[in-house]
Amino acid sequence: MAMEAFDLAERFQTPVFVMLDLDLGMKNWMSDPFPSPDRPIHRGKLLTTETLKQLGDWGRYKDVDGDGVAYRTVPGDGMPAAFTRGSGHNARGQYSERPDDYVENMDRLARKFETARRFVPRPDVDVNPEARIGIVAFGTTHWAVTESRDQLVEETDVQTSYFRLRAYPFTDELAQFVDAHERIYVVEQNRDAQLLQLMRLDLAPFRVTKLRSVLHYNGLPIDARSVTDGVLAQEGYEVVKKGTRVGGAGMTGGE
Repeated sequence: MAMEAFDLAERFQTPVFVMLDLDLGMKNWMSDPFPSPDRPIHRGKLLTTETLKQLGDWGRYKDVDGDGVAYRTVPGDGMPAAFTRGSGHNARGQYSERPDDYVENMDRLARKFETARRFVPRPDVDVNPEARIGIVAFGTTHWAVTESRDQLVEETDVQTSYFRLRAYPFTDELAQFVDAHERIYVVEQNRDAQLLQLMRLDLAPFRVTKLRSVLHYNGLPIDARSVTDGVLAQEGYEVVKKGTRVGGAGMTGGE
């Protein structure tokens, strides 16, 4: 995914952050060899002589295609050089304090990241037609969620679907996943429900009402029991703090 991140950074002319898991990174793991790149770097919209002829008029931040991504040059390619300011500028890259120029540039950036939604890595989605609840998670939380799903079925016959997020900004699949379920449990390893907060900002209000949070931040890697108990407690099942189920086979509540 690091190689793909460089392509996205070039294509959308923006920083791209690759999140790494500390617990995974501090251990030795067997891995299949990484394949060598089989395609050139995707440099995005580079200005060429032919493109300049078609455009007729070029501005460093001018959105000519409606996708928010402007054409650019790179040093040494023989095309016009562009001076990039770190402060307010117009579509030509010229310094400007005009409110209209500032608004136009902010709106262009918003269009660019809307475009980026279609090109970031897609999520891994496992939809269970019998499930009324779904689980959203990312990173190595995956393994705890996978085991927890088995526990939920074996212990309480609670069926789940699973959405493993792989990129932000979110793709359209996230809203579709939320629509397909009555409740969504967002599982993450931090105190402040950071992923849930992003989802609340991004999703429509009627979808936000379906969201629930399962957090794990005691300093140890997340485990399946914590996920299972976190879901069951909010589904109306009685669980004890340390994760021992109460009630055995006769447990009631939830679904």
